[in-house]
Amino acid sequence: MPRFSVIVTAQGLAGRLPTALDSVLAQSFTDFELITAHDTPGSPAATVADEYATGDPRIVRTPGSRAEGMHAATGTYLLFLNATDVLTPGALAAMDARLQETGEVDVLHLAHERVPWWVGEPVAEGTADGDPTDVRRPVWATAYRRAFLADHQLAFPEGHFTDIGWSGAVTLAAGRTAALDTVCVRRHERRPSGSDRPTPDAQRQLLDQVELVLRRAAEQELDPDTSRALFDHLFAEVLDTAATSCRRAFFRRAGRLYRRHRPAGHRTEGLRNRLLSRGAYATFRALLGAERRTEQARAFATRAARRWRRGHPSGPYRRYLRRPLDENLAVYAAYWGRGYACNPAAVHRKARELAPHIRSVFLVREQDAANMPEDVESVVIGSRRYWEVLARAKYTFNNVNFETAMVKRPGSVHVQTHHGTPLKRMGVDQIEYRAVAAATGSFGRLMERADRWDYSLSSNAHSTEVWSGAYPSAFTHLEYGYPRNDRFYTADPAEVTAIRERLGIPQDRVALLYAPTYRDYPRDVSAQFDLARFCAELGPEFVVLLRAHYFLEGDADLRQAVSSGRLIDVTASRETEDICLASDALITDYSSIMFDYANLDRPIVTYADDWDVYRDTRGVYFDLLAEPPGHVARTQDELIRVFTSGEWADERSAGLRDRFRERFCRFDDGRAAERVVRRVLLGQAEEELPPVVPLHERLPVPAARPAVVAGSRTHTPAR
Repeated sequence: MPRFSVIVTAQGLAGRLPTALDSVLAQSFTDFELITAHDTPGSPAATVADEYATGDPRIVRTPGSRAEGMHAATGTYLLFLNATDVLTPGALAAMDARLQETGEVDVLHLAHERVPWWVGEPVAEGTADGDPTDVRRPVWATAYRRAFLADHQLAFPEGHFTDIGWSGAVTLAAGRTAALDTVCVRRHERRPSGSDRPTPDAQRQLLDQVELVLRRAAEQELDPDTSRALFDHLFAEVLDTAATSCRRAFFRRAGRLYRRHRPAGHRTEGLRNRLLSRGAYATFRALLGAERRTEQARAFATRAARRWRRGHPSGPYRRYLRRPLDENLAVYAAYWGRGYACNPAAVHRKARELAPHIRSVFLVREQDAANMPEDVESVVIGSRRYWEVLARAKYTFNNVNFETAMVKRPGSVHVQTHHGTPLKRMGVDQIEYRAVAAATGSFGRLMERADRWDYSLSSNAHSTEVWSGAYPSAFTHLEYGYPRNDRFYTADPAEVTAIRERLGIPQDRVALLYAPTYRDYPRDVSAQFDLARFCAELGPEFVVLLRAHYFLEGDADLRQAVSSGRLIDVTASRETEDICLASDALITDYSSIMFDYANLDRPIVTYADDWDVYRDTRGVYFDLLAEPPGHVARTQDELIRVFTSGEWADERSAGLRDRFRERFCRFDDGRAAERVVRRVLLGQAEEELPPVVPLHERLPVPAARPAVVAGSRTHTPAR
């Protein structure tokens, strides 16, 4: 029997789950079992739990919630965490030492910290002087003796506000309790959003839990001081909820409970408590309104001062904001104005076909304006026309965020298209990675921009879950696929041949697209990957297409010249989809291009020479080396061998790719742009949109050398 059972529930937060699990597995005190209670089997959180459980006997997996995790536990003491919680180093050792001092207590309260969601210093919360009747103590910072819970048949209630009912029952049943001053648990708070407001049903369940605790307390005939303290803690929770969303039925029932269960000799203190005890709903609402207006005025003054400090847009923009929205104007931008590219460009093309009444304008940097297609209307970022269309557009599309100065007007519709499936941590999930967080800047400012989103595009369920946690705001997910990937299904072989001719790829060569990603740490590219040697040792039947990350344009080490003609630098091309179509296989490290390229069902080789550093510095959502889209090479010699031996296109490569496609290519079927245009610009209902074609029924465009790729499932290509 282990000393501790640590039960971790995922609650859909797959992005944070690895950090929580790592904090438990890294404990110096090893007499524990780790139980992962995840949601739906096959979900991103369940996949992460499965990865960790492989080969580690300390990990027990169970579907469901804390109740199922408690049922599976065998430890002497239980500790309930979720994906936003981490155990501090030495936490279990400190808990064991404290229990050695106190003996077998029923409940051990732990000191803990709350880390604000945006950034900043943790807020410590002590326990030694805490009130033992405080039912608002966090469940995640408490250890419970399993035998005590079993003896009293204590279980988590169903529904909302279960912690109040659970803690109340534990408080009333516990005999001996103790506290530990050492900070053992650190919680990373989630950003509050409009969806966090309790529904009428949730409020009803809160009062059900409060009433249940009060009745049990009355049956036990507690001493007066304990009874009054418990009463105050329960109604502090009720009043906090009422302040968030106060409905008449909730307030009246809460008032009746207050009057019915108020302990003898209890003195009602505080204006809110007195109004509740009297049932003065109208006055209570008026008080909340006055408090809210005061807070709004302060917030407005703070925002105004902030805008003044960073320079608010010029007068013309403010004047344009006073004009009505143009119901037939859509604005598009990609990669901070770097040109006509990615998902916004794909939606733009489809909008001109299906919604010609919508005027479509692309935003572009001045240095990139000359490269825009002649038939695409564009305006230069920062110009007077830029501020006019930005102020008046009914619809806006971007694969990154518009600048902070942009005002999200009522009635406007903003679609965040994103520009890749996330492997690396994104949004507020970057907070705990200091180097990345420093480069990101203010997370509060980041979320102000995310709050402008009405829709967020996803190409797979993994992305949907990540965007929900990384950008906690009130947008709607559009699981339509990525419009830029439509061409992988709609292009024809003649287009592929033409692209190869334009890029100068010899007809008899196998074209390998090499597309590395950006690093957030110093890296000597030429020392770690000798591109000239790689091209030379591959042999004459291969040619390498070099596609450097747009943050690395002009990197002399990465884009060194190769005089043999075995390297073609395609970094300057904005048409990433064309380059993918022209190639026969992909070599990448951790770039999101792998998720898009997998739609082509062509071989992918992962070159992961610095995976450990990248994972620990940047943070990732899943173990790429455990679930790769094809063969993995950790050194350049291994990478060369993968290609010279023919392994890159063997049966194992195809099998790994099939599993990868099943997880990450679920919604990409060639009609993503059409679904976006019909839903957003034409206002069609979901049931009117083209359904997603099942993966096994799709036919991506074949490679220029189909014998190589098709034959990869049966034999290695001849050399």
